[in-house]
Parts: sequence; C-alpha cells; structure tokens
Amino acid sequence: MGSAKIIRLERRMSRQPFVRRVPSFTWYFANPRFRAYMMREATCLLVALYCALLLAALAAIASGERANWENFLAGQQSWGWVLFHSCSLLFFCAFQTFPWFRLAPKAMPLSLGEIKIPARGIVLAHYVGWVTISALVLWLVRVF
Repeated sequence: MGSAKIIRLERRMSRQPFVRRVPSFTWYFANPRFRAYMMREATCLLVALYCALLLAALAAIASGERANWENFLAGQQSWGWVLFHSCSLLFFCAFQTFPWFRLAPKAMPLSLGEIKIPARGIVLAHYVGWVTISALVLWLVRVF
C-alpha cells in the first residue's frame, strides 16, 4: 500500500507546472489609460529631482556665504534649468493638477444643507483658487 501512494504522488508531480507569462516592460502601451497612469507615476522622478534641488539650495544657504547662494541662483537662471522648470510645470499641470481638479467632485462632494453643489462648480472653484493663490504669490515676490 505504501508504494501505491508514492507512485500517485510522483505522477502528480511529473505534470508540467503552470508558468505564468511575464508581461513585457512596455505593457502599459496597450491602453491609453495605462499610459496616462504611467506618466502620472513618472512625476515621482521630477519630485525626487526637486527634492535634491531643494537640498542643494539649503546647503548653499547653510554655508553662510552670500556667494554660494548667488552662484546657486545664477545657475538656476541658465537656459537648461529654465527649460527644465518650464517642462516640469507643464508636465505636472497635464498629469497631476488638471486630473485632480476633474476628480475633485468625486473625491469631496459638497452640499449646502439639502442643496448639492454641482461638479462643475467644484472644479471651477479649484481653478479660481489656483489662479488667486498664484496671483498672490506673484504679487508677494513683486512680479506685478
């Protein structure tokens, strides 16, 4: 009886194992939603670069020498950094800000008593707030 159990076990184990197909590295090209998702996820690289840039700015300030800070600011005014900041702004607006504003009515539905605020009003309020705060910041740094 013992040998019969061993044979059955060997037959069971001798079958071909299930091998799951591993998708290629470009799996997200198949669907526009997946592409948009991956572009949103790619913004983490820009965030990491901005964190490193912030640390470099803090290091320039912490050195206590005015020349270090002025050199840092002069470096930020080069065409390469201006192009990087401009592209980053467009990238964040396209893949983070605008999708969030479209999602805001679902993320935080508002109502005043029994009156439900329409989704269009919530989105518009986000854009108005964004423009207002941007104008305030530009006014504080004396751009206008």
